[in-house]
Amino acid sequence: MAIPQSFIQELLARADVVEIVGRTVQLKKGGANFMGLCPFHAEKSPSFTVSPSKQFYHCFGCGKHGDAINFLMEQTGMSFIEAVRDLAQHYGLQVPEDEASPQDRARAAEQRQRQATLNDVLEKAGEAYRKQLRNAPRAVDYLKGRGLSGEVAKAFGLGYAPEGWRSLASVFAQYDDPLLVESGLVITNTDDDKGEEKRYDRFRDRIMFPIRNVKGECIGFGGRVLGDEKPKYLNSPETPVFSKGHELYGLFEARNAIRDAGYVLVTEGYMDVVALAQLGFPNAVATLGTACTTDHVQKLFRFTDAVVFSFDGDAAGRRAARRALDGALPYASDVRTVKFLFLPAEHDPDSYIREFGKEAFARCVSEAMPLSRFLIEAASEDCDLGTAEGRARLSSQAKPLWNALPDGALKRQLLGEIASQVQLDSQELAGLWNTAPRGSAPRSSERSSAGAASAPAGYRARPSRLAGRSLPVNRADQAARLLLAHSHLWDQLSSEDHGLLCALPDAHGELLRWLEAQLHEHGPLPWGALSEALREHPAQILAQKLMTGSDLAATDDQGEALTELRNLLRRMLIEQLKAEETEAIAASQLDPAALTRYRELQTRRMALETGVSAAE
Repeated sequence: MAIPQSFIQELLARADVVEIVGRTVQLKKGGANFMGLCPFHAEKSPSFTVSPSKQFYHCFGCGKHGDAINFLMEQTGMSFIEAVRDLAQHYGLQVPEDEASPQDRARAAEQRQRQATLNDVLEKAGEAYRKQLRNAPRAVDYLKGRGLSGEVAKAFGLGYAPEGWRSLASVFAQYDDPLLVESGLVITNTDDDKGEEKRYDRFRDRIMFPIRNVKGECIGFGGRVLGDEKPKYLNSPETPVFSKGHELYGLFEARNAIRDAGYVLVTEGYMDVVALAQLGFPNAVATLGTACTTDHVQKLFRFTDAVVFSFDGDAAGRRAARRALDGALPYASDVRTVKFLFLPAEHDPDSYIREFGKEAFARCVSEAMPLSRFLIEAASEDCDLGTAEGRARLSSQAKPLWNALPDGALKRQLLGEIASQVQLDSQELAGLWNTAPRGSAPRSSERSSAGAASAPAGYRARPSRLAGRSLPVNRADQAARLLLAHSHLWDQLSSEDHGLLCALPDAHGELLRWLEAQLHEHGPLPWGALSEALREHPAQILAQKLMTGSDLAATDDQGEALTELRNLLRRMLIEQLKAEETEAIAASQLDPAALTRYRELQTRRMALETGVSAAE
């Protein structure tokens, strides 16, 4: 979904950044601005300012800055669209959905209302579970036995689902309400003999862990038995508000601690998260009984640039770490850190800290295995590196892992390390993998195929000016390639540039419209993440062809990339203006006003041509 810039400007004009920031930051007037302690890093003296006149915030300590939408994204981890919708709802505005039909808009509104209703139902159940915990000595004793204080239990909203098949019937006046089933709180079965429907509570005699989204709304529950019954943990099912592959337990509670600590610790269970918070590590989260996905990793990188996965050292822990590696690779850029912590098989984080102390565990975290080493270790599994066959197997197993990394210095260095293990040089391994390392010239067949994609009339192949590249492609190809490699450049283009790119014909336009939607939803993404998101999309073939053998993302000169992109867009706009001039001349025979339009177009085109010539 692309939100019109005009609406975003209207929303920002309506919003008061002082009010939005003031919800979570205690602000005091200081001259023309307001001051407070920065919510994005730990500080004792205020360095965070909010300007009511400029509608802008800035921290002189950590450098965070932006408008009301940026603040919501940074503070809550919302995506761009989520932040816009949240802000629009606060000010009573309706986010436009111009591309949707009236029926689609009605369905979307109905879906949002249903989600809000389900959240209310789950919140009501959560409150009931918390009340039950106060009157359940056995459940309280269990939590105390695990070393949890009442303060921590309250901070995480822990509760208790009592024994009995229909305890929620005393909470909800209509136990047969379909919302109870849709929210995952109640299960229905039909008696095969009598054909009667039976309803009963999903969670019975369990400690209840509310699962919250980044906005703090209850979207589901995890329940743990008090003894050794199976299953030990029971999660809410997939619902309209809850998806295990997207959500992380404890992220809402940990978001500020993650920023303060500078990293997030990803553990395997609810109790790990709560126990770690009790023991001095409130920056922990957990996956919800499923493997760590790219969506999980992407969400975590909204809050920090450092992720540490903590797993048991047994075979199951290694398998979980291997799946986490797959999820992390597309986001492991040069400015991010991913590590893997393997505790002894007999310990989880809770037991390790209690036996060896907080400092010992912190030391384990700091000495955790970096992603680069774990990647090679994972690729080397079942490989006898003393034989040519074993080294060839390593090469084969390392290739998809290496390919998933975003282009950059880390990827280039890993190519050398893998090549060393395989006993080849980097150029030989790159050739084996059909990958052109930085500075190498593409083969003639690659040059010809790269320029074969269709483009509007007048677009001509032109060699790139970035150092180390001389790949001639048409302008549509080159603009798309630059944006796929440096997606953050999109925000530095004008709305006219956006319109020009999204209006390109055929696959180019489809690809760039998709890219615009991705950037609105998730912000700038590395090529590895975009490649993953493009799977099975019609524009995937063009994007992969444009980026195969490309080292665009490896260039350090972002300014030159932006300059080249803007020059490309000027030339594309010149071609578009020429076409519009021709149309205006033809229309002037019937409409005299079209002649004025022709002169305006000609004047602008000539000014652009003068600018392009000067730039060259």
